[in-house]
Amino acid sequence: MSFSDRLSVAPRVRRVLVAFVLALAVAAFGAGAGAGAAAARPAHAAAAKPTVVLVHGAFADASGWSGVIGRLQRRGYPVVAPANPLRDVYGDAAYLKAVLAAIKGPIVLVGHSYGGFVITNAAVGNANVKALVYVAAYAPREGDTVAKLNALAPGSLIGPATLDFLTVPGPGPDGAGVQEAVIKPSAFREVFAADVDPRTAAIMAASQRPDAAVTLGQPSGPPAWKAIPSWYLVAGRDKAIGTGAERIMARWTGARTREVANASHAVLVSRPDVVTDLILDAARRAR
Repeated sequence: MSFSDRLSVAPRVRRVLVAFVLALAVAAFGAGAGAGAAAARPAHAAAAKPTVVLVHGAFADASGWSGVIGRLQRRGYPVVAPANPLRDVYGDAAYLKAVLAAIKGPIVLVGHSYGGFVITNAAVGNANVKALVYVAAYAPREGDTVAKLNALAPGSLIGPATLDFLTVPGPGPDGAGVQEAVIKPSAFREVFAADVDPRTAAIMAASQRPDAAVTLGQPSGPPAWKAIPSWYLVAGRDKAIGTGAERIMARWTGARTREVANASHAVLVSRPDVVTDLILDAARRAR
């Protein structure tokens, strides 16, 4: 079965509609009609802003985007942060593809970590996706796997020494149980969130979403970044993917790139201001 065939089975679609209402100050002596017409223009402009879709990666959930979401919403951007299933590359991409299909108008699609792998595949063929933003994320070429990208350069600490594995009942690819992985709580802050305060990092470690181990070896399909303008934020001290690997991926995508010195893999949590600025740059340029 081809990659596109695997994506054809779409899960349940979440539909998001956002409306903006501006209060109109109506002057006395019959000036109301003119004031209303003037106010209609800003309302139309606000409605034309792209929807920003934020996709989390493995060992995390959508709450990691909270600081970014608040900043975008205060600037009038509609935001959707779906739950990435983290079950397998093909199913995860199909789910996101369905979410994107339900959104009207232009989209800025953002992925963190393994979320970058998913957006690279889900955006293919969707003309509404105007920009891809990779935040310390995988940006695979066709045929690349997560394991292969982790080996692009030294720096990743993800491996048997830092992961806990559990096989849970259920239909795996071969009919057996599904093997899941989480980062060991004792290693979580060093690997994932070194510049996040210890209390927050401990909460993130306790609430991390397990990733199906099969995602490490599944190859990517044709990459959306070949046809869609891309942005990339490199985390200067990333120990999950590795900073060196991120620099390589940023180069081959041709992305507009920023690097944040001393930032961990969880740069979306520790530096939501910088992440938001990069997304806003993509939103302004890619229309």
